Amino acid sequence: MPVDVLLGLQWGDEGKGKIVDYLAKDYDIIARFQGGPNAGHTIVIGDHKHVLHTIPSGVFRKDVINVIGNGVVIDPIVLARELNSLVEIDVDTSNIYIAKKAHLILPTHRYLDAASEASKGKSKIGSTLRGIGPTYMDKTGRNGLRVGDILRDDFKERYNNLKQKHIELGKIYPALDFDIETEEQKWFESIESIKRLHHIDCSYYINQAIKDGKSILAEGAQGSMLDVDYGTYPYVTSSNTLTSGVCVGLGVAPQHIKDVYGITKSYCTRVGGGPFPTELDNEIGEELRKIGAEFGATTGRPRRTGWIDLPQLKYTIMLNGVNKLCITKLDCLNTFANIKVATHYKVSDGESQNLPYDLTDSNLTPIYKSIEGWESDTDQIRDYQSLPPKAKEYIEFLESYLEVEVKIISTGPERDSLIIR
Repeated sequence: MPVDVLLGLQWGDEGKGKIVDYLAKDYDIIARFQGGPNAGHTIVIGDHKHVLHTIPSGVFRKDVINVIGNGVVIDPIVLARELNSLVEIDVDTSNIYIAKKAHLILPTHRYLDAASEASKGKSKIGSTLRGIGPTYMDKTGRNGLRVGDILRDDFKERYNNLKQKHIELGKIYPALDFDIETEEQKWFESIESIKRLHHIDCSYYINQAIKDGKSILAEGAQGSMLDVDYGTYPYVTSSNTLTSGVCVGLGVAPQHIKDVYGITKSYCTRVGGGPFPTELDNEIGEELRKIGAEFGATTGRPRRTGWIDLPQLKYTIMLNGVNKLCITKLDCLNTFANIKVATHYKVSDGESQNLPYDLTDSNLTPIYKSIEGWESDTDQIRDYQSLPPKAKEYIEFLESYLEVEVKIISTGPERDSLIIR
């Protein structure tokens, strides 16, 4: 059986958790392949909202195995909190497997993250301050601690050595109020929760599952425009958020990847700093934020909002090999008489559909096409043909421009608010 992939095509917050939760019923294994607790995948079941930061979004489906892969960086405190919250609502956590080669976020990683960001002043990149960047730096610098290390006899010594390195490094930054001792105590208590999970050699486990005919969905975190290589650098995350990251993050060969589900909102959002060509810093943007409840699931920060950016989407569809497009939050456009979509960029030498080398340093202006809105309720619609004609025109225009079929449309936050084509 091949591995399918689901990931975000914008700057994160596209609604991946809900779509994974829906698709999980058709898979044996859901596997996170990159990122850390800076992710926030929100799933609404009945009257309850659940936000997952590390655990894959298939955990609410019985008999589905949830794998936290090699490419994920793990904060034991956050993971233990998630596990406890699941136990409180009688969700089975025995189906959660964790890769031995996944790296651990130490309290001093969070200290370095906060100190570094505070020192940048107006040049802040919008870090979530979860210690993600410093952890990936230790990973590539060959200093990191991994899940498999927690069972070593010299684990505490290894921990103390890395902690001391961080403390010395932190001296280059202005003093920061951070209670390392208290955080450290919580961290070691949380390590005990990780010890109780299934520890696996992820690459062997996933490849054996493929041989055994198991169906696997790789779940991405953040969004494609936050990829460390192909996103809006330096306003990016520290991992590869693209389909290519699945191979490294889970240890599978490229030929095993089949379908790629790409998720986009019907408009666009971004959290933190960095370029955002179609941003609406006005009353329309505020209306979108209010209707869409656009506040970060991880940080609570208000999201920046704007119209959908089709050149940007075409770029990430190309990078990921998307063949199944999912549109979320269609219902958030229900009240707009006119909807705009960016189709080109005006640049110094004319018009272009291509993203420039450095979007953070480019003098470009989006060129918009106006589309008539449908101004009617779509919240309870579950069949594509029942959508208002203007809503279908909007979807079909996106399909034509992006050259990918829209397979799933979300019309509300609830689990069953979906149109499947």
